[in-house]
Amino acid sequence: MVWKAFFTERSGSTKVPAFPVLRGSEVALTWIGHASFLVQFEDLNAIIDPNFANWLFLLKRLKRPGLKASDLPPIDLVLLTHAHFDHFHKPSLRRLPSPKIAVMPWGCGSLAKRVGFERIVELKWWESFGHGDWKVTLVPGKHWGARTLRDAHRGWGGFVIEHRGRRIYHAGDSAYFDGFTEIGARMKPEISLLPIGAYYPDSFRHVHMGPDEAVRAFRDLKSDWLVPMHYGTFKLSFEEMDEPERWLRELAATERLTKHLRVLEEGVPEKF
Repeated sequence: MVWKAFFTERSGSTKVPAFPVLRGSEVALTWIGHASFLVQFEDLNAIIDPNFANWLFLLKRLKRPGLKASDLPPIDLVLLTHAHFDHFHKPSLRRLPSPKIAVMPWGCGSLAKRVGFERIVELKWWESFGHGDWKVTLVPGKHWGARTLRDAHRGWGGFVIEHRGRRIYHAGDSAYFDGFTEIGARMKPEISLLPIGAYYPDSFRHVHMGPDEAVRAFRDLKSDWLVPMHYGTFKLSFEEMDEPERWLRELAATERLTKHLRVLEEGVPEKF
């Protein structure tokens, strides 16, 4: 369900977000834009690939971030899927409130120094890190992780968050590959956050998915919910900005998946 009472008045004309109260195993997802999500449990706040930038070099952000960094709750866990600037954005990381632990693929830890984390954890594919009753696992993807042209030693992947019986998968950047079947079989994610943009021309599909392949990946994963991401924020390729969501909705209707599709509005938390 959408958390309807999302905004409360603050002094002046602007508004401050009011996050939902969660109980038991409830989880809330807030799409900040692009691949950035706030994932909230009753006792854990995690943020994935936070990016609040208005510009990425010459790329202008076409939609404002759904949340301001200053309006975030204290962040317990930061997950970074790979070192590309639109996912591993240092200025955004420095603005996070009280970030404690950052988890990222192998070879990325050196980039996170002096950003403000209390602890930095690097994982390889299928390795996990956890504390108490939560755990995160780095899973494979079909992409690449270099920050610059010459640093091919850095890893990449997606994350599965497990907490209180819930399993949420964030694919990071990935092309379609048969690894989605293995991720589904081994991790059994209930909610899958899948990229659907930056797929045209077809040569881009070596490292990204379109809506058609995201639907195929969703079927491989056998999840309950498909949440699209990585579209509509930065123009990274040549499809029309509104095409990925429109095409995904059409495919979901044709393939009788509409009841499994949850298209989030930037800045509006939804309970699952």
